[in-house]
Amino acid sequence: MTVPTDRRYAETHEWFLIDGDVVTMGITQYAADELTDITYVELPEVGTRLGMGDTIGEVESVKATSEVFSAIAGSIVEVNAALIDHPEMINDDAFEDGWIVKIKADSKDPLSSLITAAEYESHIANNPS
Repeated sequence: MTVPTDRRYAETHEWFLIDGDVVTMGITQYAADELTDITYVELPEVGTRLGMGDTIGEVESVKATSEVFSAIAGSIVEVNAALIDHPEMINDDAFEDGWIVKIKADSKDPLSSLITAAEYESHIANNPS
């Protein structure tokens, strides 16, 4: 598994890709692989306000249900509606087609405290599920 270097990561297995004042987020391929076959994704509504650390929804699989957490405060500006009918897109391509939401960030500063791709790879190597 290749971990893209153009984004930041939370130790809870979410990724955050900055594009101006909008941050796209999803779960990592490692998390998707650990969940196995994803069967449902709970998406928030566009316009929902998030605080740092808030749950944006859940990802359910045949194995488990996992909450997805935001590392930033802001408003949901877009959801990946394709996941409603095709939640397996996260298993197939968690870092691209399987993104979950886009957030207009109040501030991107909290993302600087998240870990890099190399640090995330070390984290999952040293903390296997």
